[in-house]
Amino acid sequence: MLETIAYSIFNGVLYGTLLFMMSSGLTLIFGMMGVLNFAHASFYMLGAYFAYTFGLGTGFWVALFLAPIAVGVMGALVERYGLRRVHQYGHVPELLFTFGLAYVIEELVALFWGTVPVPYKAPAALNTTAFPMFGLDYSWFKVFILLVAVAMFIGLWVLIKKTRAGLIIQGALSRPDMVGALGHNVPMVFTLVFAFGCALAGLGGVVGGIHFVTDPGMAFMMGPIVFVVVVLGGLGSVPGALVASLIIGILQTFFLSVDFSLADSIGALGIEDSGFFGVLWHMEATRIAPVLPFLLLVLTLIFRPRGLFGKREA
Repeated sequence: MLETIAYSIFNGVLYGTLLFMMSSGLTLIFGMMGVLNFAHASFYMLGAYFAYTFGLGTGFWVALFLAPIAVGVMGALVERYGLRRVHQYGHVPELLFTFGLAYVIEELVALFWGTVPVPYKAPAALNTTAFPMFGLDYSWFKVFILLVAVAMFIGLWVLIKKTRAGLIIQGALSRPDMVGALGHNVPMVFTLVFAFGCALAGLGGVVGGIHFVTDPGMAFMMGPIVFVVVVLGGLGSVPGALVASLIIGILQTFFLSVDFSLADSIGALGIEDSGFFGVLWHMEATRIAPVLPFLLLVLTLIFRPRGLFGKREA
C-alpha cells in the first residue's frame, strides 16, 4: 500500500503540473480580460505540433522556445482580428467564437499533419534514468516537466504581482479608462495578455505532446479537464490553478493506481448488493477516476462558485 501511495503522489504531481501548464494561460486570460477561451486547448495542441515540426530541423531545445512564440503570435492575431471585434457584443458571442475556432483549428491540424499521431519524442538526453522508485525508473524528462511547471508558476506570480507590466494589466481590467488616460494602449495590452496566455498553452503542448500523444484529438481530450481546473482553483487565480491541478492529478492517479471497488471501503454501510447501489458499490476504482474531476466541478459550482482561491463570483 505504501508503494501505491508513493507512486500515486509522484505521478499525480507530474500529471497535475501538466494540467497547470495547460490551465495557467487560460486562468491568466480570464483573470486579466474576463474572456473564457474555449479554444485554449487547441493552442495547447498547436504547441505540440509546432514543436514537432520545428524540432525536425532545429532539435528539441530550440523548438522548446520557438513553438510557444509561434503559438503566441497566432493568439495575438486571433485576438486582434477576431475576438476584439466579437467582444463588443458580449460574452456569449465570445464563447461561440472560441468554440467554433476550436473546431477550425482541429480540422486545420488534421489537414496539414494528418489524422494519425505524429512521432513526437523527447530528446535522448532526457530519456535517461534520473532516479528509481519501487522498481520503476523515472526519466529526466519527468523531472524536466516538474522544473518547467515550477518556473512557469514563479514567472507568472512575479509578472502579475511584482512588475510594472503586471500592474498595468490589472489596471486595464478594472479601470481601462484610467489606464488609457495615463497613455497606455489598452487594446494592445489585452492583445499581449491573450497572446501570452496562448503561448503558455503552447509551452504546455511542447511538453504534454511528448508525455501523452500528439494527434488532432488531443485538444478535446484535455480541454474539459482544463476548465475543471480553472473553475476549481478560482477563475483568474494562478495559485488556485496550481492547487486545483495537483488535487485533480493526485486523485485521478490514485484511483487509476489502486485496485478495489467502493464495496471494499463502504461495505460496512449495510447497503444490499442489488440494483443501482449494488452496481455502484462494486464499480472498480479505475472506472471512477474519469468522473472525479467533473464531480468536483459540479460540487464547486454548488457550494463555492468562486472556487478555492477565486475572488470574483464565477
